[in-house]
Amino acid sequence: MLKYSLRENLLTPEPNDYMAQVTDSQSYDLEKVIDKMMERGSTLTKADVTAVMQVYTETICSLLEEGLQINTPLINTSMSISGVFDGATDSFDSSRHNVNINITPGTKLKETLAKVKTQKVEATSTDPFITEVKDIVSGSVNENLTAGGILQAVGARLKFDNTDEAQGIFLVPETGNAVRCGIVAENKPARVMAMIPADITAGTYYLEIRSKLDSSGKATKNLKVGRFNKPLKL
Repeated sequence: MLKYSLRENLLTPEPNDYMAQVTDSQSYDLEKVIDKMMERGSTLTKADVTAVMQVYTETICSLLEEGLQINTPLINTSMSISGVFDGATDSFDSSRHNVNINITPGTKLKETLAKVKTQKVEATSTDPFITEVKDIVSGSVNENLTAGGILQAVGARLKFDNTDEAQGIFLVPETGNAVRCGIVAENKPARVMAMIPADITAGTYYLEIRSKLDSSGKATKNLKVGRFNKPLKL
């Protein structure tokens, strides 16, 4: 059951516009997925399945490295290149251009999405809530960020105490340690802006706002974390 609550939509001028936010969504890593596969019953051992999944993953990545497309019942992929080229004779430069992977649902996944049941629940969270992330340099919204550039996040309950290293705007990679954006240009409940470190490693990140302030701006003991649910490319 996909549980969701409604929050005020701060991106539209209408006061009665609300948007859905998925809540209590449990995450399954590869090991948990394999455990679920074993529960279905199989002549293969868990070690066999783990090995097959590893080969499958490596093969998919190898095909993508060659610039090929993947079309399976689960996902379809395509490639695109972002960045500005200086005239018709210019060539790809990893310092100015990025290769992006575009993923869409395959036929089986589309059938599954149509079967998802939803349940509306009451919103009780007081965590920071991010509705949009914009890259000021490129103008990209909810997609790409620029190292050394400025990001802007809008939402609710975003304000934090920037003198506390535990609070602030963090870029969290898929693996590895979070990167804190120490230079803050704006710090308001509904909008924050900060400089992205110029030396940040390229990759996929999730934006988090971490704060110990309540809705009235008073300090609290507990750290509250709000994560934007879309991955951002650097």
